[in-house]
Amino acid sequence: MASIRGFGAILARSLLRTGSSQQVAKISSSSVSQCSSKKEELHPTVRPVNTLERHTISEFGQYVAECMPKYVQQVQVTAGNELEILITPSGIVPVLMFLKHHINAQYTSICDLCGMDVPSREYRFEVIYNLLSLRYNSRIRVKTYTDELTPLDSAVAVFQGANWYEREVWDMYGVFFANHPDLRRILTDYGFEGHPFRKDFPLSGYVECRYDDEEKRVVVEPVELAQEFRKFDLSAPWEQFPQFRRDMEAVDAADAAAAASAKKK
Repeated sequence: MASIRGFGAILARSLLRTGSSQQVAKISSSSVSQCSSKKEELHPTVRPVNTLERHTISEFGQYVAECMPKYVQQVQVTAGNELEILITPSGIVPVLMFLKHHINAQYTSICDLCGMDVPSREYRFEVIYNLLSLRYNSRIRVKTYTDELTPLDSAVAVFQGANWYEREVWDMYGVFFANHPDLRRILTDYGFEGHPFRKDFPLSGYVECRYDDEEKRVVVEPVELAQEFRKFDLSAPWEQFPQFRRDMEAVDAADAAAAASAKKK
């Protein structure tokens, strides 16, 4: 900014010598505008708020809710102008079919299908469908819910790409998808017990794999945490800071002096 102002001052002085007062005013105003633009660029890069886009997305969400009131329970626009539609478990196939084939939607691509576990809720699992409309360059997020025992309808009949996604949700969370053509585990090993992404699944797991030299094969055994291989570091993580160490040394010195005076008494 200082260099811009200095450059503008030099040009102004040179133009004053030639008697071009109008050009001086133009250059000074341009230098001020450049300085202000530089100031604006110093702000962190944040996605600008597009009220028109947010209003349009909200209207489309209300349109979907009016077209399918039996299944749509809530419509909301999150941060970043992302549309979310919360539906009942029985409305997975109808709503996805509507969003894929309706002329005003055309969400023909499923980008992702994932799960979420909140054990404190009555329906602890959420299943999220992320769809993309190449026609309108728009994304939408469809959410539904279930528990450990209630199955959900498979979306493979609508999106073939949901096949492996649903297998992953079944493997990690234990959400069963009815009418799935091949609902098998996809990430864990054969005979694996439990579902690793559930909040009540232990971090250490139930079994461990290792190669046995005697049997010359990989064996699966219950987890055994041997104490001699565990490290207990009870020191404070703040000891790496010099000021903390000096304060602790001062406290130790004060404790030693108090103990010495107590012994003398």
